[in-house]
Amino acid sequence: MPKKKDKADKVDKVDKVDKTAEEELLQVLTDELVAGLMVPPPLPQSEDPKIRTIGIIGDIDEEKTSDTIYGMLILNETSKKEVLVDTDKPELGTKTERSPFELLISTYGGSASEMFGIYDTMRKIKEGCTISTRGVGKVMSAGVLLLAAGTKGSRKIGENCRVMIHDIKGGTVGDVSDLENEFNEIKWTQDTYVKLLARETDMTEKYIRNLIKKKVNVYLSAEEAVDLGIADDVF
Repeated sequence: MPKKKDKADKVDKVDKVDKTAEEELLQVLTDELVAGLMVPPPLPQSEDPKIRTIGIIGDIDEEKTSDTIYGMLILNETSKKEVLVDTDKPELGTKTERSPFELLISTYGGSASEMFGIYDTMRKIKEGCTISTRGVGKVMSAGVLLLAAGTKGSRKIGENCRVMIHDIKGGTVGDVSDLENEFNEIKWTQDTYVKLLARETDMTEKYIRNLIKKKVNVYLSAEEAVDLGIADDVF
């Protein structure tokens, strides 16, 4: 019996020595980390899994416009990251960059006022963030300006997508004064649409006016849309 006790005492002493050695090693490593003598390995960088695409699918109305504008603002704000101005000169500090996002467009058109709201938001965001536009299925009327308003070089259109341009439609009834007032508003809307479309494409205002003077829907293929500068590439 005494022999077994001696053996147990020896095992217990060895365990205590090993445990003390582990604690001392852990303390040394902790002290070195605190003192900056060791640098912990960098955490693995994973790709951002978030979907960075907003769909403008269907009629461009108030609800669609609200969803699109809020979506763009959120993606623009949540994509900010700080990067070195010059990787070889870290003393120059950092600058803010934003990850790009995409607008997927498939629409027959809709409200001109809502179109201008989306367009103005795109113009502001494009100052610091790339907006890719992708036309699929059909891009018509108000949708044409939004497709063209993407960042140059990042505007794509599906091979079988149909593009359509026409003049602004109106249908007001009432007194002559009301009709004159509404006519002036429709004229302003059409003039503004022509001016902005010419700004974003390779078409001149005169060319666009000649198109819409035909008083019919002018249909374009994906290749023709690229030739006119509405998009950059066919996919």
